[in-house]
Formats: sequence, structure tokens, C-alpha cells
Amino acid sequence: MNATSPVPADPTVLHPMPGRPRVVLLKPLVKSELIEVGDFTYYDDPDDATAFETRNVLYHYGPEKLVIGKFCALGTGVRFIMNGANHRMDGPSTFPFPSMGGSWADHFDLLTGLPGRGDTVVGNDIWFGYNSMVMPGVRIGHGAIIGAGSVVTSDVPDYGIVGGNPAKLIRTRYDEETVARLLAVDWWDWPTDHLTRHIRTVMSGSVDALEAAAPEGTP
Repeated sequence: MNATSPVPADPTVLHPMPGRPRVVLLKPLVKSELIEVGDFTYYDDPDDATAFETRNVLYHYGPEKLVIGKFCALGTGVRFIMNGANHRMDGPSTFPFPSMGGSWADHFDLLTGLPGRGDTVVGNDIWFGYNSMVMPGVRIGHGAIIGAGSVVTSDVPDYGIVGGNPAKLIRTRYDEETVARLLAVDWWDWPTDHLTRHIRTVMSGSVDALEAAAPEGTP
């Protein structure tokens, strides 16, 4: 199939790049009912990208969900820490004795009902840099960029760029008015055939051009 084929990419293919098993689409990969991933979101790892659920989503015992939108790019080593990593901090020790078993398990009530921050929600079109980490309950807005090595402990605004440990807002990619226009266009929800015809505009066009290319009925 040549580069000018009118046939769109297939969101159900596990390995979208022939000969490069290090890249996987997450939607056809994940099995957990606690993880939701949108079309074309991918993870890149030279070791074993298919182990994403066990190596990159940690302490995921529920009921909190990990929700990741469409068209997100996850660099090697991106990890999501879920609320199961929480320990008690209201007593002298933070050690989870009941989880070690034996008669200590009789005190498992000490580990239940720990405070949580709810679901971790990642928007659409987000770029995660190498070895970045997202802490429990964080919400990341559409179009954001997460710098390599960042530890995201708080919410990230739409089209924000964050970096550091803990991650801080470096700047936003657009002013507030332009962000509102981009969110109104929501190109990630365009029909695939329509999106295919306007890939160059989505990747390198102006916001005016993107609005002009939007399907009829888009605000």
C-alpha cells in the first residue's frame, strides 16, 4: 500500500508500524475493565510494549479507572500510579502490615477505605515524554505536553506544557481564546474519512485552516 492510499489507518491493529514491535496501539491491547483508551493512542517501548497494563499502570486494584483519550503519544517508561499505592499516614507507621498475610491479615480493615482522588483522566492529543509519571486522580487536558521525566501531581490545563518534579506549568501552547477555538473544533472526534483528508491541516495548518476544514455542523 503506497503513501497516497485513501484508506485510513486502522485503530484495531496492535502494531501499527510494520517491523517495529516496540510500538503498540493501546485500545486493542488493554483488557482491564478499569482502563479505557481511545483510538490511535500508542505506547513505545523497546523492551515489551505489550506489557503496558502490568508494567506501566501500577497498583491498579480499583475501583478507580484510568481513562486515556484518542491520539495520545506515550513515550518509553510512562507510568500511571493508581490509588492502590496509597498507605495510611495517620499512625506512627506507614507500613501495610495486613498485606503481608498470616494473622496480620485480620487487620485488613486498616487498609480499606483509604482516601483517593478518583479516576485518572487523560484527554485527547497528549504527548507524554520519556519516563514521565502521572500520580493518582490527576486530570490532564486536551493537547497538553508532559515533559520527559516529569512527575505530574496536579491537574494540567488544556494545551498546557508541564515539566519537572513535581511538574509545573511552563507555559500554554496557545492563548485562552485560541484554546477555546481548538476545543470547539475537537478534531479528534472527526469522522476518520474526513480526518484523513485533512491530516496536513491538523498537523501543520493554522487554527483558521483547521476551523475551515471542520465537518459541517461543527460549532
